[in-house]
Amino acid sequence: MFNRTSRQAVTAALLISLLAGCGLFPGKSERPVVVGTTSEPSTLDPAASWDNSWELFRNVFQTLMSFPTGSSYPQPDAARSCRFSGRTNQEFRCVLRKGLTFSNGDRLDASAVKHSFDRIRKINAQGGPAGLLASLQEVRTSGDLTVVFRLGRPDATFPFVLATPAMSLVAPGEYPIDALREDGGVTGSGPYELASYSSGEKAELIRNDHYAGFAKPRNNGVTIRYFPNSEAVFGALKEKQVDAVYRGLTSEQVIELEERKSENQDLQLVETVGSDIRYLVFNPADAAAGKLAVRRAVAQVVDRDALIAKVYRGTAEPLYSMVPKGISGHTTSFFDQYGDPSAAKAKGFLDEAGIGVPVPLTLWFTTDRYGSGTAGEFVELKRQLEDSGLFEVTLRGKPWKQFQAGYQQGEYPVFGRGWFPDFPDPDNFVAPFVGRENALSTPYESPEITGRLLPESRRVSDRAAVGRQFERAQQILVEDVRLLPLWQGKLYVASTEDIGGGERALDPQTVMQMWELKRIKSW
Repeated sequence: MFNRTSRQAVTAALLISLLAGCGLFPGKSERPVVVGTTSEPSTLDPAASWDNSWELFRNVFQTLMSFPTGSSYPQPDAARSCRFSGRTNQEFRCVLRKGLTFSNGDRLDASAVKHSFDRIRKINAQGGPAGLLASLQEVRTSGDLTVVFRLGRPDATFPFVLATPAMSLVAPGEYPIDALREDGGVTGSGPYELASYSSGEKAELIRNDHYAGFAKPRNNGVTIRYFPNSEAVFGALKEKQVDAVYRGLTSEQVIELEERKSENQDLQLVETVGSDIRYLVFNPADAAAGKLAVRRAVAQVVDRDALIAKVYRGTAEPLYSMVPKGISGHTTSFFDQYGDPSAAKAKGFLDEAGIGVPVPLTLWFTTDRYGSGTAGEFVELKRQLEDSGLFEVTLRGKPWKQFQAGYQQGEYPVFGRGWFPDFPDPDNFVAPFVGRENALSTPYESPEITGRLLPESRRVSDRAAVGRQFERAQQILVEDVRLLPLWQGKLYVASTEDIGGGERALDPQTVMQMWELKRIKSW
């Protein structure tokens, strides 16, 4: 999916290839590459994270499998080989590379892998990744190098799960089996070691010379700087305080870079097709949002085209299903159900249910995780809903860590979320959001999806052949309107002209592989 890049990315790739042919890339960069972002980790322990912390994890930890640049199916990383045993997709066997060690010198063997998976399930942290392992029944070892995963039911998506940064392998001596690590340290086996970390400020990554995996680092180290908003990170790029930016640019900033205004002539932009999505979540426990008629009325009023035109200006596109374009099983189910925005039709839903207007609604959003454009998005949503005459909207915003704690406690009637895929499969745009324990902490019981459609699809190894199940699942999501898809984004890496590799740095999970970034020596 992500090997399809825009014209800008192809041009950049050709330039990189030419320079490499001239022998102008250093074997090791003279100083760390500095990457700016508005997406700060919420935790340093993989057992607690199902969020943007993965950006850091991918670079300092290893997983059994991963997504090398250009791959659409996970490939071995810490493992030498992985495969299903038998025809039922219920036993998955991995053989590790020999001689793997963690950054503290401890062995990375089969028992360490078992420990890493067992603790995720035992701790079962709220908002953590245990839900990704719902099909896992048991982890067994066979000697020092072989790990066998016994699944309670067929699950053809399990190799994709193993490739997520949530399944990072950790050193047993540093990570308790029944508790999260709380000393602020990181002990992994990835391409980099975490030399230091200051919450809200920066993470210093240095090359791990003992790393053994598919990645081939093109720099000596990376400094990740965390910024509170888009203006701050973009200003740092223009002032050359950072070398590259990923996550957090507003549409106005992207357009400014595309137009190459005079003050930005020495900056470059790489664009790729994205599968990250934005959507609204309705809390069924809320007096208003818990009513189907209210949710249907909101769905009927929201004008995605106007939202994108006013706020995102061509850097996103309307999304009418939870499965985005570029992923098999994508549909336009919300458009098919609701068509063009109509206040009159929306009022009909409310009248039929005997609900008076205006309906009070409070919409919550995170002020920092997705960039400063989120605030403008919710201002526009408020305008649309109130202009219909059917709603009275209050907006509330909090920084990500506080926002996350609030929705996990069920405090928000309606809230905005983004989804950066765990892996490029339609399962990952449906399964995380349904069930009693889901990634949104708002229980959503849908027996047909969880009891029939998902199990059916997971028996199918050919993931392009599961369209029927996911078309039906998306229709159920339309009928319930517990989630309202809004838009699908494009991905951008902005950098100074002496930084190469941006077009290779994003994996199919939209996670930045920092090792692909490199400094280009001048002619």
